[in-house]
This record gives sequence, structure tokens and C-alpha cells, in this order.
Amino acid sequence: MRNSSILLAAVASTVIAISCAPAWAQTETDDGDEIVVTANKRTENINKVGLSVTAVSGSVLTERRVTSLEDIGSIAPGLVYTPSTNNTPIFTLRGVGFNESSLGVYPAVSVYVDQIPLPFPVMASHAAFDLERVEVLKGPQGTLFGQNSTGGAINYIAAKPTETWQVGGDISYGRFNQIDGNAYISGPISENAGIRLAMTGLNSDDWQKSYTRKDTNGGQSYIAGRLTLDFRPSETIDLSFNVNGWRDKSQPQAQQLIAVHEQDGAGGSKALDAPALNDPLRNSYSPPFGGGASAEITYPFPTSYTARVADWTSRALDPNTSPAAPAAAPFAPPDGVLGSSDPALASMTDFDPFSDRKFWQAAMRADIELGGGFVLTSLSSYADYRHKQATDGDGMAIVGFDLQSSIGRIKSFNQELRLANDPVNRLRWVVGANYEDSKTFEDQLLRNFANPQFSAAKAYLNASGDALSQDIENYAFFASTEFDITEQLTFKAAGRYTNSTIDAVNSAYTLANGNANKLFNFLSGPFLGGNTFTPIGPDESFTLNGDPANVTTVPGGLTINSPVTANGFLNLGIPGIPLDATLKEDNLSWRFGIDYRATDDILLYANVSRGYKAGSFPTLGAASYVSVLPVTQERVTNYEAGVKATLFDRKVQVNAAGFYMDYRNKQVRGKIYDLVFGTLDTLANVPRSRIWGVEGDVTVRPVDGLTINGAVTYLNSKVQDFVSFDIFGGVDNPNFDPAGVNTEDLSGNVLPYTPKWSGSVNVDYRHELGNGGAPFVGFTVNAKSGQDAAIGGSSATLPVMPGNRFRIAPGVGPHPYTIDGYATVDARLGYEAADGQWKVMVWGKNIFDKYYWTAVIPSNDSSARLAGRPATYGVTFGFKFH
Repeated sequence: MRNSSILLAAVASTVIAISCAPAWAQTETDDGDEIVVTANKRTENINKVGLSVTAVSGSVLTERRVTSLEDIGSIAPGLVYTPSTNNTPIFTLRGVGFNESSLGVYPAVSVYVDQIPLPFPVMASHAAFDLERVEVLKGPQGTLFGQNSTGGAINYIAAKPTETWQVGGDISYGRFNQIDGNAYISGPISENAGIRLAMTGLNSDDWQKSYTRKDTNGGQSYIAGRLTLDFRPSETIDLSFNVNGWRDKSQPQAQQLIAVHEQDGAGGSKALDAPALNDPLRNSYSPPFGGGASAEITYPFPTSYTARVADWTSRALDPNTSPAAPAAAPFAPPDGVLGSSDPALASMTDFDPFSDRKFWQAAMRADIELGGGFVLTSLSSYADYRHKQATDGDGMAIVGFDLQSSIGRIKSFNQELRLANDPVNRLRWVVGANYEDSKTFEDQLLRNFANPQFSAAKAYLNASGDALSQDIENYAFFASTEFDITEQLTFKAAGRYTNSTIDAVNSAYTLANGNANKLFNFLSGPFLGGNTFTPIGPDESFTLNGDPANVTTVPGGLTINSPVTANGFLNLGIPGIPLDATLKEDNLSWRFGIDYRATDDILLYANVSRGYKAGSFPTLGAASYVSVLPVTQERVTNYEAGVKATLFDRKVQVNAAGFYMDYRNKQVRGKIYDLVFGTLDTLANVPRSRIWGVEGDVTVRPVDGLTINGAVTYLNSKVQDFVSFDIFGGVDNPNFDPAGVNTEDLSGNVLPYTPKWSGSVNVDYRHELGNGGAPFVGFTVNAKSGQDAAIGGSSATLPVMPGNRFRIAPGVGPHPYTIDGYATVDARLGYEAADGQWKVMVWGKNIFDKYYWTAVIPSNDSSARLAGRPATYGVTFGFKFH
């Protein structure tokens, strides 16, 4: 494998370069079997921290083969990982999450590596390697871990340089010709400095199969690395440098079509994207131009649903290659120009899904002892991410809702300074400040010439581009304190003031024959007083004939530089006129709590906390400014009490907690009605929701070598008030269902991606032999009950509204926007030699090949699922040298 070769060569060269370095004595804390966490930004025994925290060691992560974001979503009940069409990961914790796939949005569950933020979700794609442990902090974490942690925080603790030279790694081979490897080299390079280089890589064949043609998708290929340098220049200064990065060229996952909902009954759809022009399948669902009401899309559904079944566009005859058509109505249909050498293929445009994503980050931590027990800590980081990709958004081999091009960039600088006193004092405190300066850019080109928008009535519109540029600046001041009232009772208080500013420019564009300009220029008389725009590329400047402008402030701290027309329409802009807006917000997060140590082994705690997540702008195709306006900040107030008990001479550990969350202005991607295009995507705030639940976990070590762990979370969520803003009357109206074809009052529904029950059982047994070696065996069961993939998923009644045709695949049922409950089983069996010198393991994930899905995506005229991975299995060989 190419990536494995690079990985092993890099490790080998590093070994040669530094194997003769002098020894370095690093001070390490030996906690035995204790689990330590940094939830309060200092190292503590997890059982002495009055917070709900799940911590899993690096060795356990390696043995269970937890490497991807989906795997991380399985280690803590209540944590749900959701993929998205745009390849942007989404985490939901205890029902708090943001189901939005735009690149430059903040998550509700923030991610850190050694307390260094990865502020945007995609940056965390390949951070889970060479770890000491991973910590999942539940509930609002806004006081110490910053804004945007309304759901919680995931903190990866990377492995550090060792006091003696070590070289280790593993290589695996599994189903779908998957080859993956990990390697590290670690040790001292001087008396007061140490270094660690770790790398990981994976390459595999395609795992998805098209059900309409002979084609495959889903191959994976990525490589990642991390270089850590720890340096102690004096007795009072500790420095740590971290440079990490990854490159991922994996194919985006394709979707499984489950419903078709053509919004325009007189649509006249056309699809010219079969591998050959005489493909009989294409003719069965591709009516000619002017098909009118008879042009119903009859794209076939899969005959049965398994994990590997999917469909996507490969090649298509692109109407954008047509000669220019008249600009005025009646509009002429553009048609792709065929080449002469091979009419079946020569002029086909490539729509095959692909991605090329790159990320790197440099970070430095400095701890300076000031005397008197005071420590000043500085955390500085700079991150750079960029991608080019194409994704299929409809689960069909026709171009109904495909992102032919997606270009994204993020540059983010973060700085934290904090001062803390000696943690052994009766009064412990930390004060500090944060600063963030981030710039994001996302350009999406949506193609849709096999859906009803491609009709004479809508100028055969087939290309809608949207480019969003954001300049984000945040600063915050925070303080946290703990006071031991008695030896058993501790009072805790913390607060953070945050100020956030987002300057955004959202610009729409179209291609030469994309025809958005023809349609909107035709409409410009009633809406823009005759102003027009011309089709341009995403890298060109945007101009408008005439430049009426005004500055308007609307609720939520949003300032818009927007056009005002002679007929008085405000903020009803037409694509081609950039939205220039600024969103200013501030908030005060806080937490108060009491810890009571009933005995040395039993901790009782109670906390009340409030956290905020900043607002954000979407990247999406829109027909008016209203669709691209931002959501404003959301707020979660959490009331929680729990217990942590170590019993029977540390053979049993019991943790339990109950909580109630008051959720205000929850951010979701919803629907809005447009006079021309019907229902379109937009971001929306859910005014009031609530979540209550209980969770617990038990770890039992009944005999030497045997560990049994069980964990469960129960969640009860409810939308208490959900209305949408009516752009025409400025009044509240019931919101739209997930398909966008019916207005409903969505109050009373559950929150999306919030299973009522989730849990896991893990059993490991290791038997030490007389020679120091140890055979081992283990299995893990992860289960989730049913959940909604969108608000209203389990209550929406379809089909509705005359003139709309809604077809649901056989066996899917009347509520397609739900996710059935499921359970998966992973297992491993192996042998580890004395001192861990080598190890061999046979493993399987989802060994019973359970079919399940993790998301349901409603696009413009279809809906589709993203399925979980099928059964995978393989063998791993590991090694370690001292």
C-alpha cells in the first residue's frame, strides 16, 4: 500500500536519525489503575471530578480498533455520530447537536487535542491515533472549554514523548482489501527534551455497489501524522510543540434512495447521465423535454436494502455545454453538445464523487512557574484546512441534486492565556482569556437537470452556485474556582464572558448555461426594478447593474448591507447580489456546583450550568436573502446531579447521573417556502425545547483478567415551541415537515438524533501465562433505539398537497425520516507476548452484518439514507521495542 510504505519509511528514517541521542529523564506520574482526566484543565482522578465524564484509555481504543469519528461516537452512550452529504461530521451529545453540514459552522460538541481546539468539525476527522486516552465531557462546557460546547466536549489526549527510546506500531489487513498501519518512535533527544513521531494510514477498495449499473464507490485512502517535542529549558518552564496533519482522498459515501417527492406536477424532468445514450434504464426514467405532467420521475428503488446498496451519478450529458439559448421567455431548452468520436461518452461530464481534503496544525503550550504555586499557561495554535470534492446529494444516478464542485478553506488562529494557583490549596482558582481569529470560505456548485426545476417554466435552471466567505473574531474572559468548605464539601463556581463577531459575504452565481440568471432577470421587474446579473465563475467578481444599498439591523445583532428597491422590498434579494452581513453576539456562560465526598470512595455532586453556541451562516442554494440569513446563538441550561462510587476494594465502579436541560433557540437546518421553487433549505432556531434523562455505567472486575462494563443512557426530549418566520407577512406560521411539502406545528416532537435508549456492554478477558505472554478475548455490543433524523420525522404524514407526487420505497414505511433502532457486535481474539514485544489479533466489527443507517437526507426532490458500514474483519500484527 502506498500510504503504508510512506508511513514505514518515515518511521525508519526517524529511527536512524535520532537513535544515538542521549538519554532524557522525563518526570511521569504513575497512577496505577487510576484513570486521570483534565476536565477542569488540570490532571485529576476521574472519580474525584464532580462532572459526567467518559474516559477510555489509548490501549483500549487500539484493541477495539477505534480510529474513525464513527467509532468515537460509539464509546460513550448518549453520543451520536452523524455523517452528512457534504462530508462534514456531526456529533450530538445528550440530544444537543447541530445537524448542519456547511463547512464553516461551529459544532455543539467541540473537539480538542490536548486542550488545543479543533474549532470546526471537519478538522477532527483524523485525530484519533496514538492516544493516551479520550475524554468525553457531557453537558455544557462553556466556562473552561469555551463557547460552542452546549452539548459537551471531546478531548483527545495524545501520547507524549517517553523517558526511554521506544519504537512500536501495527499493521492490519481486512475485508475490502483494507490495509492500515500505525507506527511511532519516541524517546529523549537531550537531558531535558524528548520527541515523539507517530503516523497512521489506511487504504481500501470500494465497499458500495450501484444497484442500477456495474459500478462501485467508497474506497478509502488517508495518511496522518503527529510530531511532538517536549522541552524543559529551565526548572520553571515547560514547553510542548505539536505539529500534526492529514490528507484524505477517500470517496464520499453514496446514499440509498428511499423516497421521491417531485414538487412541481408539470415539471418535465430530463436526465441524460447514463453510461451510454442507449441505456434502456435511462429511458425508463428520463422523459424528453416538454414532458409536462406525464414526466413523473420513476427512478427505481433498490429491491432490498443492505449496507452496500447505493446509487450515485457517474457521468452525465451536461446542458451547460449547450450553445447559448435566448435570455427571454419563452426559454429554449439547452442540450449538451456531443463529441463526434464517441457520441455515447465524448461529451459526458464527470460527476463521480471524490474528495481531496488536507489539514495541518501547529501548536505550542508553555507552562511557566511564577513562584508561590502560581502557574501561567499559554496555548497557541494555527490550523489550515482545505478541500476539493464532489458529492452526490440524491442517491440516484441522475443529476437531481448533486454538488458537482465543492471548494472549502479554513484558517484559524487560537490563543489562550490562563493563570492558576497551587491545586493543593483549599481555594483553587484559574483565570484566563481566549482569542480566536478564523477565516472560512466555501463554494458549492449545485447541479439539478434531472428534477422539476429543469423546465420551461423555470428557464431550464440547472446550475446554482453559492460562495460564502466569513471572517470570525471571538474573545472571552473566564474564571473558575473551587473552595473546600470542609474536608468533605466543596463549592464550585465558574463564568465566562464571550464576544463574537462574524462578517459574512454570501454570493450566488451560475454557469454560462446554468440559466439562474435568465430566470431571475426575467423576474427582476417586479422584485428588483429591472436590475440584472450575469453568469460568472466562482473566482470572478460580482457586479450588479445599479447599486441601491442600505444598512439594516434586524433582531439578533445582525446588520445587513442589502439592496432596497423602489417598490419597497427589503432583503428579498435575487441571486447575484451578494449578502453582506455582520452577526454580533455576546453571552455569559456560568456553572455552580457542590461536591460531597461521603467517603474516600463515594462522591456525590450537583451542578447547574449554562452554555451558549454562537450563531452561523449557511452555505446553500437560495432564492432570497431570507434563506441565507444566519441562526442566532442557542442556549442550554443544565441541572444535573450524580454519584461516583468505587466499591468492594476497587472491584466495582458505579457512576450515575440525572439531568434536565432547558434548550432555547436550538439551531437546525429546516425548510422555507419560496413562491417559485417551493420548499428550500434554510437555517432556523427552535425557540423552546427540553431534554431530561438519566445515565449510568458499571465496571466489574470479579476475577483477575476479567473486566465487564455496561453503560446506558435514557433521553426524553421534546420540542415545546417551533414556528418559522413568514417572509411575506412577518408573522409566525407552523413550520414545514422534513420533506418540505406540508406545514405542520412541530411542537411536541422529539429532537433529531436523540435515541431514547442507548447503551453498550463490553467484556474483556486476559489470562497471564507463566512466560509473561497473555491470550485475550473480548466483545463489545453497542445499541441505540429508534430516533428521528429531522424534527417531525416520526409525525409527518405523507404524501400531502395536491400537485406533489411522493413515492416511498417498498418496506420503508410512512415515516421515512426516522432511524430504526439497532445493535452491532464487535469481537477480537489474540495473543500478546511478554512486555508487549509483539501481538497478533483477529478482529471483526459489526460481525453479524447488521443493516442500519445513521442519517436520512431530504434533498430538493428526493430523500435518501446514509447506511452504516457492513461487517468488516481482519488480522492485526503489532510490535514494540524498548
